[in-house]
Amino acid sequence: MSQVKKAIFPVAGLGTRFLPATKAIPKEMLPIIDKPLVQYAVEEAINAGIEEIIFVTSHTKRAIEDHFDNNFELEEKLNKSGKGSYVEKINPKSFENAKFTYVRQKQQKGLGHAVLQAKHLINNEPFAVILADDLIISDKSCIEQMLCIYKSTHSSVIGVNRVLDEEVSSYGVIDPIYNTDGSIQIKNVIEKPSLEDAPSNLAIVGRYILNSDIFNHLDGQFPGAGNEIQLTDAIMSMLKNQQISACEYEGEHFDCGSKAGYVNATISLALKDKLLSNSVLNFIKTKV
Repeated sequence: MSQVKKAIFPVAGLGTRFLPATKAIPKEMLPIIDKPLVQYAVEEAINAGIEEIIFVTSHTKRAIEDHFDNNFELEEKLNKSGKGSYVEKINPKSFENAKFTYVRQKQQKGLGHAVLQAKHLINNEPFAVILADDLIISDKSCIEQMLCIYKSTHSSVIGVNRVLDEEVSSYGVIDPIYNTDGSIQIKNVIEKPSLEDAPSNLAIVGRYILNSDIFNHLDGQFPGAGNEIQLTDAIMSMLKNQQISACEYEGEHFDCGSKAGYVNATISLALKDKLLSNSVLNFIKTKV
């Protein structure tokens, strides 16, 4: 069985919900405390054994490439000024053996189209797709939990979590089949259903482990919702001839593509920080 060694990060979106902040700065570079959002996702991938990070990007996202490149001038200045401890922060040792690759998505045609841009970098091998907007905090990372399922089933795996009734219509929702061993197979996926039509409250989040066969379903696919090439449509096509598993992961999820989710993530991580927690908590108490 092939191991999952590559992860695709679609980061070409315009981030319109965070304008004007994202006029010149990619939304993935917005910080949660002192670390850009995208770095949390990259660390999750590398710590799970991913060796190549493939960014599907655009000409406006050079800041992402610069962030994951070495900055020798800054490192030298930090060392000379007695701040050598900061070098590990800007150039983590865990990134040293990782390969960073960049592919341009010249037109915004949906998540499925973004994944398709990296087809030439994926051989006949499984790979992960990680959406940095979805920040997931857990002891055992979401991708690690999904890899455990992949190793036992050899099938594609999609990360899911339970959402509130009023949130169901904002997500792709799976129709689950619960096996006797506690595992979950996906019978169908319904994109943004009404509460009445939703087969469950298990919504897809931005974590996927996919077999390379997905490209056969993305190639030549007609545009779907929003007149875009949807990854969900390709997954539904795959379901016709192969098993796909779901991973209801353990962890805390923040939708940092929304302003509320971004603020909640910042507060939550601040309260977990020993240097910040007391002052942040005291400030919150004065406002409630």
